[in-house]
Amino acid sequence: MRKWTFVTTFVGMMLLISMGASNRAFAEVKINVGVNFPPPPPLVIPAPPPVVVIPNTYVYFPPEVQSEILFYHGYWYRPYQERWYRSGSYKGPWVYVVPEKVPRAVLHLPPDYRHVPPGHQRISHAQLKKNWKTWEREKHWDKHEYQHEERETHESEKGGHGQGKGKHDD
Repeated sequence: MRKWTFVTTFVGMMLLISMGASNRAFAEVKINVGVNFPPPPPLVIPAPPPVVVIPNTYVYFPPEVQSEILFYHGYWYRPYQERWYRSGSYKGPWVYVVPEKVPRAVLHLPPDYRHVPPGHQRISHAQLKKNWKTWEREKHWDKHEYQHEERETHESEKGGHGQGKGKHDD
């Protein structure tokens, strides 16, 4: 009798354990709902493009590339069909970025940012890769733009090459 009770108890415990394990496994099922947007078509850029810095930002763009791509904080950003994509290279591969993760500096550019004034410094791809962190850390473009504006103002006051407004300028 004692053996029978032991066997029954053992079988009952095994059933309870197996039921508990299956319930636990069922409770741990995870459902992941994601939206995967197809990447934009590849860009064909035969050589690393030179870039220019967009004034008052640390966002760069290659003026010779017809597609809209931007460099900021070590990544390339590309808008396509009202969505944003990001890559570590100007060539891709492009990965969808949720709107909240697109940097504000990239989203809030001046509408005419593609207009590059004559003489605006072109930066080689190699220089960009090598220096962008230092330029941001040391606020290089803030100093550069300030000195450039100061020089233009000084030259126009002296009647030099600057484009100051006089009485007869309309």
